[in-house]
Amino acid sequence: MTGRCPYSPQPAAQAAQPAAARLVAHVPVLLDAVLAALAPRDDAVYVDGTFGGGGYSEALLAAARCRVFGIDCDPEAVRRGRDVAARHSGRLRIVEGRFGDMARLLEPLVTEPIAGITLDLGVSSIQLDTPDRGFSFRSDGPLDMRMSGEGQSAADLIASLSEPQLAELIRAFGEERFARRVAGAIAAARLHRPIQRTIELAEIVRAAAPKSEPGQDPATRTFQALRIAVNDELGELDRGLIGAERLLMARGRLAVVSFHSLEDRRVKAFLRRRSEGAPRASRHEPVRVGAPAPSFRLLSRRVVKPDAAEIARNPRARAARLRAAERTASAPWAPDP
Repeated sequence: MTGRCPYSPQPAAQAAQPAAARLVAHVPVLLDAVLAALAPRDDAVYVDGTFGGGGYSEALLAAARCRVFGIDCDPEAVRRGRDVAARHSGRLRIVEGRFGDMARLLEPLVTEPIAGITLDLGVSSIQLDTPDRGFSFRSDGPLDMRMSGEGQSAADLIASLSEPQLAELIRAFGEERFARRVAGAIAAARLHRPIQRTIELAEIVRAAAPKSEPGQDPATRTFQALRIAVNDELGELDRGLIGAERLLMARGRLAVVSFHSLEDRRVKAFLRRRSEGAPRASRHEPVRVGAPAPSFRLLSRRVVKPDAAEIARNPRARAARLRAAERTASAPWAPDP
């Protein structure tokens, strides 16, 4: 999510420095931990499912003589990515689309086994810092929030949902304790005129909801909820995890960086279930015959978080969480109903 920007390969004399230290300006979060989880090697193929500014892709290309497929649904990220790809002599290919569709997107393009997939969830720093995209409540812009530029915008969503629907959306996707109060304020304000600007919505939310966490703007959770709904981010994550399970070779690695509890809980539940096999009513119950074997092995049961030094360099990294696992030789599980 945060801090995606081009990774600049450095002279061999600097190779002993940590990967994050070799970056200029913004850094992809938990970069060294992601590289350690993926363990890039020569002649292997990797997928950066959320290309953004290309930080993880360029780090992989610098770490090994490998090939990378970068996927992004944002037309601006695709345009920038093709400029980055031109510098890498065919080792980087940019694919426009959603990472939840990675299996379909890559099937006609990749014949080799895939050794690693990384996902950096949520909105990128580049998107946040571009007011015209409408992701940030800190600057004025159209209330858009569409990563692909297609479909219903956040302004459309606010105009079309009933007050109870809006309250449920903000509660479920923003985990906002004051969701009813915020939804009521939005519903009252839109009676006078359509809500179409980010600053306008932020001011309405701030007047309705007190600060729920020290240092957090009261508009944070409502903006998060709308962005998740507009881009179907949780459904995209579910599809992306299933796609990674299908694509990864045996001993291939998956590294997922999330930025809020809704994402992290989904990743944790998926990997834990896939690594433990079919659930049993109790530990005394035998494993059912024909039950799916574990398709992943957790690299660690503990989540990886940024240290104080990384947070000092990039405050947006504070909420980052990394979970990683290795694919087993077992068949992919059937999708959950």
